[in-house]
Amino acid sequence: MFLHSVNLWNLAFYVFMVFMATLGLWDVFFGFEENKCSMSYMFEYPEYQKIELPKKLAKRYPAYELYLYGEGSYAEEHKILPLTGIPVLFLPGNAGSYKQVRSVGSIALRKAEDIDFKYHFDFFSVNFNEELVALYGGSLQKQTKFVHECIKTILKLYKGQEFAPKSVAIIGHSMGGLVARALLTLKNFKQDLISLLVTQATPHVAPVIPLDRFITDFYMTVNNYWILNARHINLTTLSVAGGFRDYQVRSGLTFLPQLSHHTSALSVVITQNSKKKLSVLNHHFIRHPAKHFEENPTVISDMTGTSMWVPVKVPKWTYVAYNESDKIYFTFPLANHRKIYTHVYCQSTMLDTNSWIFGCINSTSMCQQGVDLSWKAELLPTIKSLTLRLQDYPSLSHLVLYVPSIHGTKFVIDCEFFKKETRSIQLPVTHLFSFVQWFNSYLVTVKTSFPQILGQVVRFHGGALPAYIISSILLAYGGQLYSLFSIGHCLEYAIMLDKEAKPYKVDPFVIIIKFLLGYKWFKELWDVLLLPELDAIYFTSQSMCFPLVSLILFLFGTCTAYWGGLLASTSVRLLSSLWLALKRPSQLPKDIKVISPDLLILTVVLIIVSWATCGAFAILLTYLYYVFKVVHLQTSLTNFKNGQIVNPKHSRRSEKKSSHHKDTTVHHLRLSASDVEDSLRMHNTVINLLTWIVLLSMPSLIYWLKNLRYCFKLNPDPCKPLAFLLIPTMAILGNSYTVSVKSSKLLKTASQFPLPLAIGVIAFGSAHLYRVPCFVIIPLLLHTICNFM
Repeated sequence: MFLHSVNLWNLAFYVFMVFMATLGLWDVFFGFEENKCSMSYMFEYPEYQKIELPKKLAKRYPAYELYLYGEGSYAEEHKILPLTGIPVLFLPGNAGSYKQVRSVGSIALRKAEDIDFKYHFDFFSVNFNEELVALYGGSLQKQTKFVHECIKTILKLYKGQEFAPKSVAIIGHSMGGLVARALLTLKNFKQDLISLLVTQATPHVAPVIPLDRFITDFYMTVNNYWILNARHINLTTLSVAGGFRDYQVRSGLTFLPQLSHHTSALSVVITQNSKKKLSVLNHHFIRHPAKHFEENPTVISDMTGTSMWVPVKVPKWTYVAYNESDKIYFTFPLANHRKIYTHVYCQSTMLDTNSWIFGCINSTSMCQQGVDLSWKAELLPTIKSLTLRLQDYPSLSHLVLYVPSIHGTKFVIDCEFFKKETRSIQLPVTHLFSFVQWFNSYLVTVKTSFPQILGQVVRFHGGALPAYIISSILLAYGGQLYSLFSIGHCLEYAIMLDKEAKPYKVDPFVIIIKFLLGYKWFKELWDVLLLPELDAIYFTSQSMCFPLVSLILFLFGTCTAYWGGLLASTSVRLLSSLWLALKRPSQLPKDIKVISPDLLILTVVLIIVSWATCGAFAILLTYLYYVFKVVHLQTSLTNFKNGQIVNPKHSRRSEKKSSHHKDTTVHHLRLSASDVEDSLRMHNTVINLLTWIVLLSMPSLIYWLKNLRYCFKLNPDPCKPLAFLLIPTMAILGNSYTVSVKSSKLLKTASQFPLPLAIGVIAFGSAHLYRVPCFVIIPLLLHTICNFM
C-alpha cells in the first residue's frame, strides 16, 4: 500500500539515491590502497599485572583498573616492585581495551633488548571498561580524574630508586588522547607529571558525532584551556593521524587547535630538553633524511683518501652503481647552471645512512672539505631525495655526489637541473563540475571523480545525515497535519514526503541567516536572544562548508526518510499479521478515551523508571509501548476488513452507526475504518520520528547497560529531560485518533510548526545531533494538545 502511493519516477529517484549513497560508502570503506602493514607478534606470552590501587580510589572508581604490561621473564621480574624503567601510560579510546598496549609494549621491549637494557620502558595501561566515550560524554571527566590518580600511583612504584622518575609519558589512542589533554584542566594537576604526550587518531578539534552536550562541553573546556594557556603549556605533544584509511577519525580532526609545539616522538622521554625533543620529532616524523639522528650534526665533512673525481657537465644525469672497487666523487659545477636553472634535484635508491651528497666552496676539480647536504634530504619509501634552490647556496661552487666502493649491491643515482616555472603550474581545486586538462610534452588530465566526491561528503558530513532525515520527516509530518485540517483526511506519508520535503523550503533560510550574521547589528540581536551558534558557521570554521553539500545531504536524507517510512509501515503490518496468527482477533475501539487510569499509572511508572535508572531506557520502553498500540490498531483494522468481506451487510450497518455517532462529544466518538486508516498513517509517521529519537539516545542506554553492575542510575543522564516530556506525550498520542484531532482549533497552528522546526534542525542540529530531539518533541506536544483543544 505504501509503494502504491508513490509514482514510478519518484520510486526510481529513491532507488538512484540509494545507489549514489552506496557509491559514497564504498569509497569511504574500500577506496584506498591495499594495507601493507603487518601484525606485530610477541616472542613470549603477554601478561597484564593488575596494580593494586588505594581502597578509597578503587571504591570511587569501581569500573576502572590499572595494569602493568610484561612478557615472559620480564613480567616475572617486575612482579617484585619497585620498578626501574621509564614509565609510559597507555590510555585506550572509545570502546578500547587496556590490552591494546601489547603492540607498543612488546616492540619497546625488543628494542630495549637490542641495547642490552641500558634503559627500557615500563608500560602501564588503564582499563576504562571499554566505555563508549565517543558517543556518551558523561564519563570523560571521571576518566580524566582517574588517570590523574593513576599517574600518582605509578610514580609511587619507583620510590627507593636513586633516580626515581618524576613524570610519565602518555600514549593516548582515540579519545584517550583527549582525556590526556584534559588532565591540564584539573585544578590540582601539576603539568610536570607528564613529560611527553603522544596521541594516535585522536579527534582533537571536535567530536566525530556529538550525540550529547557533555561531549561538546568537554571539548570546549579542553580546547579553550589549551588555546588560552598555549604560552604556559610546556608539554611536548605529538598527534599522529590515521590517514585516508581511518574512516572513523578523519585527519582534519587530529590537529591540535592553534598550537605551534604539537610534534613529538617516543624516544624523547629520555631527555628533559624540549629543543632536543622537537629536533628528534622533526627528524623522525616531519622530514627523515635517511641518517641516524644526531643532536648536533657535523655540517663540514672531510672528503679525503684515494678516490676518483669525475666531473659531470650535463643538466640531466643517471648513474647505475654495481660492484664498484673504488670510491667515486661526481662533481657538478654550479656556475653555468645558475644562469639557466633555478633548482637541482637528486635521488638515490641506496637507502643506507651514510652521507651521499655535498656542496663544495671554491673548488675546481676536487675539494678537501664539503658541506654535508645529506641532512636536507628526505627518505621516501623506495628512494632518498633532495631538492635544492640554487639561489639559497650562492657560495657553493660544486655539487658532489659520493658513490662508495660496493660489491654486489646495485643502486641508481639520478640528478637533474631544472627551472621551476617549467615544472609547476597552479590550478584551482576541482569541484563537482570542473574538468581541467592541458598538455605540452606530457598529457595530464585532472577531472572530477563522482564516487570520491560522494565519499568525501560521507566522510566529512555523514554525521549530519540524521538531521537531514528528520528534517524531511518533519516536513512530511506537517503536510499530513495540514491535509487533516484542510480536507479532513490524513494523506499517505510518501505522498506528503514527495510534496513537502523540498530543499528550497529549508536551505535558503539557513543561507540567509548565515549571511545576516555577518552584520554586527544582527549578531548582537542574535546574542541577545541567547541563540546558539549557527551550525553552518561551525562548518565554515572547520573548512567543511562546500558548495552543494547541503543539497546532496538533503536528497540523501529524503531518500532515507522514504525508505524508513516504508520500513515502519511494513513492520507494523507484519507484526499485526503475527498478532492475528497468535491471538484472538481484536475489534475496532468502540469509543475514544485519550486519558484513562491505566494510562496515568503507566506514565507515572515510566517517569519513575527514567528518574531512577536511565532516560534512554524509559524512552525505549515508551517507544515499544507506542509501537504496540499502533500494531494493535492495525490488527483491529485488518480484522474489521476481513469481517467486511465475510458479512458486507453488517459492515454497511456498522458504517452507518459510526456516522450517526460522529455528532457526539470527542471522548465518545465511534471509529470507522477510514478514521482508523487516517490514524495509522499519522501513527506510522510518528513511529518514523520516534525511531530516530531512540537511535540518537542509544549510546547512553548502551553505556548504562554496560555499567549496570557498578551503578543502577546513569549520572549524568543526557536523555532524562527529554524522557520527562516524551513519556506523557507519547502515552497520550498512542491513545489518540485523527477523528479527535481534526476538529481542534489548534490543528492549523500545529500543522505550520514543523516547517520552521525542520529549518531549525538543519540550522542547529546538523553539527550538534543532541539538539535534534528538542525540535521533534515540539510538534508532538502540539499534536497531543490538539486532542483537548
